Amino acid sequence: MTKFALVLVIIGALNWLLVGLFQFDLVVAIFGGQAALLSRIVYTLIGLAGIYSIGLLFRDRSEA
Repeated sequence: MTKFALVLVIIGALNWLLVGLFQFDLVVAIFGGQAALLSRIVYTLIGLAGIYSIGLLFRDRSEA
């Protein structure tokens, strides 16, 4: 679960990099607009992965 969450967070970060540098939203380009159901699902999964990853900040290194 942790690796999956981190992969989603990385994908989200790379998408924001593209938005910031080139005003290009890869999720919108692939899944058809911000209002499209698939785009909203992807954004939701990435957001949930980000929330899950907050817990990684407080985890002991011996557990990771």
